[in-house]
Formats: sequence, C-alpha cells, structure tokens
Amino acid sequence: MSALLDSLAAGFDGDAARRAALDATLATGLPGPRSEAWKYTSLRALERRSFVAPQTDAPVDADLLAAIPAPRLVFVNGRLSAALSDAGTTVAGLSIGTLADAGTLPDIDNRDDAVFARLNDALARDGASVSVEAGARIETPVHLVFVGAPAEGDLAWHLRHHVVLGKGAALTLVEHHLDAGAHRHLDNTIISLRVADRAELHHVRLQHLGIGATSFLRTDAELQAASVYTRVDVEAGGALSRHELDVRLLGDDARLTANGVLLAGGRAHVDTRLGIRHIAKNTACELKWRGIGDQRGRVVFHGGITIDAGADGTDARLSNKNLLLSPTAEIDTQPVLVIHADEVQAAHGATVGQLDPGALFYLRSRGLPAADAQRLLTAAFVREPLSTITDPELRAHAEAGLDRVLSGLALV
Repeated sequence: MSALLDSLAAGFDGDAARRAALDATLATGLPGPRSEAWKYTSLRALERRSFVAPQTDAPVDADLLAAIPAPRLVFVNGRLSAALSDAGTTVAGLSIGTLADAGTLPDIDNRDDAVFARLNDALARDGASVSVEAGARIETPVHLVFVGAPAEGDLAWHLRHHVVLGKGAALTLVEHHLDAGAHRHLDNTIISLRVADRAELHHVRLQHLGIGATSFLRTDAELQAASVYTRVDVEAGGALSRHELDVRLLGDDARLTANGVLLAGGRAHVDTRLGIRHIAKNTACELKWRGIGDQRGRVVFHGGITIDAGADGTDARLSNKNLLLSPTAEIDTQPVLVIHADEVQAAHGATVGQLDPGALFYLRSRGLPAADAQRLLTAAFVREPLSTITDPELRAHAEAGLDRVLSGLALV
C-alpha cells in the first residue's frame, strides 16, 4: 500500500458501509499510467507522501474574504469556520447549511479509476448543503469559500457538498478556492448538483491555489427536463489540480453550457476531465475551454461527450484551444465524441499553438514592449469563456482574478 493511502486510512472513523468502501479502495490502490483516465497525470510522487486530518481551526485574516459578500459558507482546511461564514439576511425559498442538514446524499458513479471519489465516500464528514424550493428564484449569489491555510504538517480533508434546485427554481452559485499562505495540503472534494425541471443553475468556480497545494475535485450534476445549467471555471495554480466534471442530461430539452480557462505556470499540473452524457431527447451542450501552458507548467484536458441511443435531437459542441508560451510547457488535449443515436448534431475540435507572430509584430510596431504585447494577446485569448457570466460584478471579479494570474506569467 502507498504511504498516501496508509495515512488517509489512519484517520477513518465511520460505520461498516464506509469501512467497506475504504477497504475496497485500499485493495485497488492508486491508478497507474496504464489507466487511460490517469495516463497524463502521474500520482507517483503523491503516493509517497503522508497526510494527517485537520484537528484544530487555522487562523485566517478576514481581509482575505473582504471582496466575497454574504451569503457565504467558509471552510478553512476542510473545517467550517463559523466566524468567517455569513448567512446574510433570510431569503425566502433558500436554505444554506452543512452536510448534517442534507441527510442522505445521492449516489455517484464511482468507476474503477475513481479512487479519490471512493475515498471521499468513506472519509467525508462535512460539507455545504444548499437547497432552493420549487419556484423560488434567488437573486443574490451564494458563495462557497474554501481556504487552504498554513498549519503544522501536511493536512488532508474530504468534503462533500450537495446543491438541490426544485422545479422552476433559479440560483447563482460561486465557488472560491484560495490560499491564505504557503502550504502543501490535499483537498479531496465532491459536489453533487441536482437541477429539477425548468430550473436554472448558474455556477462560477474560481480556483487560485498556491504552488504546493494538491486538489482533487469532482462535480456530479444531473439535469432534468428543460433545465439550464451554465458554468464557468477559472483554474490556476497548485502543484497538482484535477477536476472531473460529470454531467448527465436526463430530461428532454435540458441545456448545458460549460466554459473554462486552465492556466499552468511554474511547475503546476492542471488536469480537467469532462464527462458529458446526453440521455434524453433534444438536449444540448456548448463547451468552450481555453488552456495556457507557461514555464514548466502542464495542462491536461479530456473533453468527453457521449450521446446515448434514443437521445435524438441532441446538439453537442466542444471547442478546446490552447496556447504554449514556453518551449518547456506541455499541453495534452483529448476531445472524445461517442454517438449511439442517429438524428443528432455534434462537433468537437482541439488546437495547440502559439501567439500569432503577425499580431505580436503589429503591437510591437505600435510601441508596446514584447512582454506587454504577449500579455495583451493572452488576456484576449482567455476572455471569451467568461462571456456567459451575466452578473457584472461577478464577471469583473473573475476577470480581475484572471488578470492577477496572467500578470505572473514569465513572458519574454
């Protein structure tokens, strides 16, 4: 057994069902390079490390959250911080709480290679619970904030979140993943999203981790008839960051728009896997992702779309464009389209390239220094996926975070 799994299992405290899930994971072990899902993301260095569970609260400067309004739930090193959380004023139809309030969570599809999801099943003890009653349309965004803070030793935590929208409900959900200082912790999180008939969920995820952090996140979403799910991911930083976005379009006329920006500088490894499954008729997905690799950073992208038999009328589109800003950076992109139905429209494409020399020359000829010209073109390249954020303040916040990351790129 690896040192990683040994250390995580040492913190087990649960019932027989959880023990069985943990034992099955320990018996299987970590996936290796022969696993197709982990082909471009090695766990060899991670499996030699040991972690301990958080035991005490970590101090965090409240100024770190000054730009994040209420209502918000704040978790620091995997533990709910009542002092930093703020439920705000009571909103009719909206309920915000913790995992204990949610009751039994829905099952998720734990594939053989989903080792961290199975660990989460066995070890998760806390998380956020957000529910919106049928017909309630919540105007104020709900913020979930996850902070990694310095502590003695390397910590590991497992969070499980549950978000439910009733029929005809509407909600904007914002995830913030950030650091309050240098650390080498491991965050293993699952968020389950259930969107009922005619409901609308608008979801923004902003991840900006420090250079030592490790993050495994899985988003598991189910969309019912005529529902709308729109999300934008901005992912940057971390020693190793992996996000699996699994969406099942279960009801007729369900719609998904999922855009994202992946930024890997320094020695960061950023891995995103989409698993979009069209099951009902007349469903649609629009997926627009941009990646940037700088210095010795590595971006891994898997865009998987499956159209089941009987899912006639599906319209599925994926675009993944990537920029290499350094000869030592690496980008691996794998668009996958599997179609089992006849009457569908589907298209996918992926490119990896460099900045347009002609555009660079034009900007240089207008007096811009080389680094400024590169940064301007790079910023324009990654802005497009953010266009689906309709809230002006939220979009400005996302763009400001993106600009901070781009300003740190080692452009020549």
